[in-house]
Amino acid sequence: MRLAIDHRTLYRFSAPQRRLVQMLRMTPQNHHDQTVASWRIDVDCDATMRDAHDGFGNATTMLYVAGPIDAIEISVTGEVVTSHSSGELHGTNEVFPAALFLRATAATRADPAIARFAEDTAGGRATTEALHRIAQSLHDRFAPDTSRPKPGLAAGDAFAYDTGTARDLAQIFLVAARHLGAPARYVSGYRLSDDAGLSTPHGWAEAFVAGVGWLGFDPSVGRSPDDNYVRVAVALDSTGAAAVAGARLGEADEVIEVDIGVSESQ
Repeated sequence: MRLAIDHRTLYRFSAPQRRLVQMLRMTPQNHHDQTVASWRIDVDCDATMRDAHDGFGNATTMLYVAGPIDAIEISVTGEVVTSHSSGELHGTNEVFPAALFLRATAATRADPAIARFAEDTAGGRATTEALHRIAQSLHDRFAPDTSRPKPGLAAGDAFAYDTGTARDLAQIFLVAARHLGAPARYVSGYRLSDDAGLSTPHGWAEAFVAGVGWLGFDPSVGRSPDDNYVRVAVALDSTGAAAVAGARLGEADEVIEVDIGVSESQ
């Protein structure tokens, strides 16, 4: 499938900022099941941009803007050719051994309720089938929430709600999989969907199964990623794979508007 991506992020500040520095994790990379046909990042002001990679091997663009600046729009457009692999990952850039992704973070720290859920659902095993049951059970348990995720909400706290964003369900999956001994990581990217309410980058999970390798799981839909997905960045949690991270010099309130379109290109 050939997917067209149009991702626009507008920042408005209540007072001019003296300097803006941002790391953009908004560029997918080629692997066995996706090929980047075209991709570009544009901003609506004078800026310096430098391509690099972060510690997890994700493609990054460092963005530097000298002020005064009271607004900036970042526009990402491109096309990616994808194929279906039943969720199995092949040819990805693996910087670290899988065991690193057993590490917890503030957002994915061990939680007793999630641990009990994982044991009851998976029978204490970290097989492919057991991990699929966890993803499906999370999909069945939580009503979808397509609003912007609550900043800083940890997986254990999200587990207490009746609804969940794609980010929250993916991070709950990480905690459950790691409790069973399976390395697991957060993935940010895009998904072709019929849901017109989606306005944020999509998030899902990958877990490492011995003898199989890395597999994708999307608990927000209860199945593995397929050719409707574009994989962009991975990390220990959603913060590490965030599309935009950075700092600004100047005191002001900030308003963010995000508009994302994913369509099948003809």
